[in-house]
Amino acid sequence: MNQNEEAVKSATDQFYVALNAMFKGDLEAMKAVWSHADDVTYMGPAGGMRIGWADVLTDWEAQAALNLGGKVEPLDYHMTVGQHIAVVINYEEGENAAANGDPLKVSIRATHTFRKEKGEWKMIGDHTDLLPFLQH
Repeated sequence: MNQNEEAVKSATDQFYVALNAMFKGDLEAMKAVWSHADDVTYMGPAGGMRIGWADVLTDWEAQAALNLGGKVEPLDYHMTVGQHIAVVINYEEGENAAANGDPLKVSIRATHTFRKEKGEWKMIGDHTDLLPFLQH
């Protein structure tokens, strides 16, 4: 792997640390992973489309409030990395928990887009399959 590929892999790993912290209600790591620009996009497992950091953050705050618990891990990474933009696709496998504690299986596909900002790879896009237990 070249230096940019290693940095994008690290940014992706940091996203999954942040995602698992979010399941426990902690958003600080997620805030650090994302770009705070007006052009970021998010189409997560609950559905809908968010554009701009303010809307994306609002969605993450709502998810954190669910306290889903559990853990999700990435499988089968494939990266396309340029000088300033990178796209990572992978599967997400794991489980969350229903309000009554019953396990909820997670098995979806994900596409992440990163942009190099001030020397750091920041997430600017996240798109996943839908999870029925999160749809309203």
